Amino acid sequence: MKKSLIALSCVAAFASTSFASDINAEMLKQIQALKAQIDALEKKVAAQEDTQTKKIEQPAVTTIDEKRIEKIEKKLDTVSKTATAAKIQSGNDNLKWDVDFRTQVDNIQYKLADGSKAKNNALMTNRLWLGMGYKADDNSSFHGKLSYNKAFGDTADHSQSNTNPGYANFDWVTNENATDNTIKLKEAYWLYSNDTFLGTDVPWSASVGRRPSTDGLPINIRNDQKENSPLSHVVDVEFDGFSFKFDTEAVTGFTGSWFKICAGRGLTNATPRFDMFSPAYSTDDDKNVDVDLLGLIVVPYDDGQYSVHMNYARAWNLIGFDKQSLQNFNAAYKNYQQNPDMNNAYTLQTMTPSFKDVGDIDYATILFKTEGIGNGISDYLDSTIAFASFAASKTNPNEKGMLGSLESETGTSVWLGVNAPCPILPDSAKIGFEWNKGSKYWRSMTYGEDTYAGSKIAVRGQAWEVYRTQKLTDALSFGVSYVLMQYDYTGSNSFFGADGTPMTMAEAQSAGQNPVKEAQDVRAYMRYRF
Repeated sequence: MKKSLIALSCVAAFASTSFASDINAEMLKQIQALKAQIDALEKKVAAQEDTQTKKIEQPAVTTIDEKRIEKIEKKLDTVSKTATAAKIQSGNDNLKWDVDFRTQVDNIQYKLADGSKAKNNALMTNRLWLGMGYKADDNSSFHGKLSYNKAFGDTADHSQSNTNPGYANFDWVTNENATDNTIKLKEAYWLYSNDTFLGTDVPWSASVGRRPSTDGLPINIRNDQKENSPLSHVVDVEFDGFSFKFDTEAVTGFTGSWFKICAGRGLTNATPRFDMFSPAYSTDDDKNVDVDLLGLIVVPYDDGQYSVHMNYARAWNLIGFDKQSLQNFNAAYKNYQQNPDMNNAYTLQTMTPSFKDVGDIDYATILFKTEGIGNGISDYLDSTIAFASFAASKTNPNEKGMLGSLESETGTSVWLGVNAPCPILPDSAKIGFEWNKGSKYWRSMTYGEDTYAGSKIAVRGQAWEVYRTQKLTDALSFGVSYVLMQYDYTGSNSFFGADGTPMTMAEAQSAGQNPVKEAQDVRAYMRYRF
């Protein structure tokens, strides 16, 4: 009977430990009372065995104790069922939700090559992210994110979706553009992790789905959020795919080292269902070849303060406009501007170029980051983050050419940044400064960067940004920033074909174009997160 009592005691202890956070105080009191009763019974049994050893005759209490234990067991079972029901009701066995809601106003100003200007003094937007997650067991979990991003009010001719022939609903950037009031899927993937791999002590994980592939390091620092993957200096775009990650510290001996293999698909040429000419979802040879991406992220060292991050990636069959189609469209557009009648409008529409497969591209990045400068020099430096990133892109064009060239072209970009406590309210506010410089043939895949005036990371020229963020309450925060982008060459925010041809402002004007020479964006936002 002693073994039974001890086992019952363990059950009671387990119940109180597992469910104390989920049940109300009354349930906890009941379990503690039951434990006290069991402790008292154990003492009686111990005393009984001791007296039996001494051959002292004791009155028979076994029947009374057994009945009492049986009542306790039934009561404990009832309390445990109630605790489990309360646990389920509280959400431990249901999908967990979090909210990130941002209301923002942007003052956007453009200077064009001919000296003219374009602007929006107050673009007001609401952006909502609904995050979700569920951990079914110790090894597997699900993660997802729904997104809504819309300007205040409707737009002229209900054109906010920008789909004729615009690209606001393009799948690479569908959640970073202010479109209509629909909710779209931003992320959805399952994650499996384990502490051993094929009998070795190498922790690893695998994941498949709609990737968390925007807001990676280091753009997340300015965005005041946890970093995603991959490094945002070369890839900040939505796509579907998979990843495998391996922690290698135990193997290499390098502190915090790990690497991740990532792959994805950015475009598929499957025929739509109910097509009149081809079976559903069969390959359409008249359309672009699938756009695929394969990358390797390596962190050789990360001690929590100093870290090194590297990223190599290759993308195949990238899209862009061929030179002849683009020239025909530009001529039709110029003719329409001079004489905007119905015939010229129809001609312009028929001349709209379509994407072509123009070739492949290689990316490489190395980033150095420190979270805290020095060791104990001052509290201010201990709370300062600084980084330096260098990236390169190299095109591999087919016969249509990439970036206006039939030759392989290499571009480079430098990105420096610092994030430190604000001298005013240093405990709750941060200030930051970032600087970018991109070369003539620099071509990033950063279409998903969370800006409205264009990707500063993609700039062929220089970009400056200064910002301040402040936590107001546990959930509410405020931010303000100023971005200035100065373009030395055109095509910074274009695709990979002739539309991405780098030209100086003078060359572009000679070709009949009037590109943006300078852009600035002053933004302020309130953000609620829980």
